[in-house]
Amino acid sequence: MANFFLENKDLQLQLDHPLMKKIVALKERNFADKDKYDYAPVDHEDAIDNYKKVLEIVGEICGDVIAPNADGVDKEGPRVVDDHVVYASGTAENHRMLTEAGVYGISLPRKWGGLNFPVVPYVMSCELISRADAGFGNIWGLQDCAETLHEFASDQINDEYLPRVCQGQTCAMDLTEPDAGSDLQAVMLKATWDEAKGTWLLNGVKRFITNGDGHISLVLARTEEGTTDARGLSLFVYDRKHMAVKVRRIEHKMGIIGSPTCELVFTDAPAQLVGDTKMGLIRYVMALMNSARLGIGAQSTGISEAAYREALKYARERRQFGKPIIEFTPVYEMLSNMEAKVLASRAMLYETARFVDVYKAYYHISKERKLEKEERDEMKEYNKLADAYTPLLKLFASEYCNQVTYDAIQIHGGSGYMKDYPVERLARDARITNIYEGTSQLQVVAAIKGVTTGVYLSQMNKYESESYNGDLTPLHETLKQMKSQYETAVGFVEERSADNSAFIDFHARRLVEMAGNIILGYLMLQQADRNGCSCSSCVDYHAAANIYIKAGAAKNSGHFAYINNLTAEDIAQFKID
Repeated sequence: MANFFLENKDLQLQLDHPLMKKIVALKERNFADKDKYDYAPVDHEDAIDNYKKVLEIVGEICGDVIAPNADGVDKEGPRVVDDHVVYASGTAENHRMLTEAGVYGISLPRKWGGLNFPVVPYVMSCELISRADAGFGNIWGLQDCAETLHEFASDQINDEYLPRVCQGQTCAMDLTEPDAGSDLQAVMLKATWDEAKGTWLLNGVKRFITNGDGHISLVLARTEEGTTDARGLSLFVYDRKHMAVKVRRIEHKMGIIGSPTCELVFTDAPAQLVGDTKMGLIRYVMALMNSARLGIGAQSTGISEAAYREALKYARERRQFGKPIIEFTPVYEMLSNMEAKVLASRAMLYETARFVDVYKAYYHISKERKLEKEERDEMKEYNKLADAYTPLLKLFASEYCNQVTYDAIQIHGGSGYMKDYPVERLARDARITNIYEGTSQLQVVAAIKGVTTGVYLSQMNKYESESYNGDLTPLHETLKQMKSQYETAVGFVEERSADNSAFIDFHARRLVEMAGNIILGYLMLQQADRNGCSCSSCVDYHAAANIYIKAGAAKNSGHFAYINNLTAEDIAQFKID
């Protein structure tokens, strides 16, 4: 019997991060629920123990049910019957097992039947499930829709829908359309108020909708006649019980087969307004998209973990020229780099999740009482960090996911190209991660703000000012040098951009990657500092940090040289008419 949580020491250590004390205290309102609910924690240690016990349950279901079902789900896939989705049999079993375990609604308040966990353990559950089956990870991860309702919907809507999520009903976010993919402000699905029926009615088509036939859907629609931009869009919640939305088809995809990606037709579909009109994209969907990008970071890390483990297992078992292939230098170097990327992705994932946790906790507290000035300042600071780190996380985790699965196939050789081995499916599943919820190019557009506003540099300075064990000093010095080089590159590009605005756009990805290599390097250094054990059952964080930071330094030097040597005339040559 496999338990994906218990066998992952790195994952477990994330719950011991120093900031978790603050997060738990804020989330539990200093444990105010302990007298109201018999399952509410009484102190910090009790809360962490609760998280671990639930994650053990999720980890066991992942190892014993979801992962063994993954190949069958990939082969069978979902189908449309009478205009609605029927899951693959393995998907249905996965959902039933998690529902019976009572772990849906993991982050929702107890008054609606949730477990009231912070974002960090919820994201851990997303990573675990995505390691088992990335397609099912999408269905599980759409609980973000419930979080959006919790943040912005009325008490009446929340009382109606949130208990159902905790009971296992699934969600969907119906955003994109045939002519509005990444450009959501072009959404044209129409919402009109019907005075006679006393409800909003939705009409139009949505495309590429993950789990599009979910029980509860958040729908972005145009309420303002004559508008064509974001100011005319509002957000609605639609209940599948109305049966006013038909699934026209399920897309035939390269990967994540178990996750039904639907084209939907809305015909006078009754729906309830979430929050205020005109704020659908500007406020609510932006919050939802940030949560979704955090979820893709978890999905990417889970897939990477699965691919690395498959490659490691194969390399130990496969013998060539009289010895296991892991003993060949090119193979063990590849595996070491893969492990470093998995650990770096995870470090960035939970650093981002912790920032989100603090910000969201203060946000919900602000709806209960007025925040003190220090609390308001902290909320703003963590909100700023969460906004800056989310695109960086999504960029790095998804790109590493594709690299790790690519290398996993390479280590398997010809066998990896065959459907007999899981790495073939993992590589297909990985490919979508740097496309949906905003391509890598769009993440760069969002992340470059962290470069130009100095948010990333400020965090580098904070990480740099911390003290580290003496044996980590050389790596700390390397990161300092990388930061100095990064500052020079940013200054050079900003100076050139004063005369040519295309200069910063052209180098945006290089600057963002330089920043990310430094920030992720510091996170690896912190882990090596906190978790020095290198016994056979633990992760050798020092070795992984050494590999990651030195590789990052080499990449940054390459970016620096390219930025320093490229002229405006050179950039002009890249333009295609």
